[in-house]
Amino acid sequence: MNAQRQLRNAFGQFGTGVAIITIAGANDTTLGLTVNSFSSVSLDPPLISWCLASDSDMVHRFSDVDRFCVNILSADQQGISNAMAQPGTHEIEQALIKNSATGDRRLMGALAHLDCLIQNRITAGDHIIYIGHVEDAACSEKSDAPLLYFRGGYAGLA
Repeated sequence: MNAQRQLRNAFGQFGTGVAIITIAGANDTTLGLTVNSFSSVSLDPPLISWCLASDSDMVHRFSDVDRFCVNILSADQQGISNAMAQPGTHEIEQALIKNSATGDRRLMGALAHLDCLIQNRITAGDHIIYIGHVEDAACSEKSDAPLLYFRGGYAGLA
């Protein structure tokens, strides 16, 4: 086993939540990207981070915007998570989107939404770290379980 595979396997031992980052696209479309690298950074000021691979087909889309929304997925959103994880089209059907007061695109059915202004982009290795200043946060009234990722696949709560 090579060192990169061992490192990937070690990283996979850390279970994470799954989110879709949404942005406004051309012609009033909404684009989304699945991430499991989301993390809270600070409460004061309210900051979050997430990472985008430098070779992602979405790099140019995110370089053109100054806002995004983090949509924390519920366990029943595995299908859209899979769709937004694939290269190619990242357009989300408008029937699944609700615009927030800040103008961000919220994915309906998500457990929580964080409307963010991009504060910083940091190149680190083969990724770009996005730091977002949270301007609005909302939680669903649903009591659904979160969508989790562990050892290279989806997992449930024990």
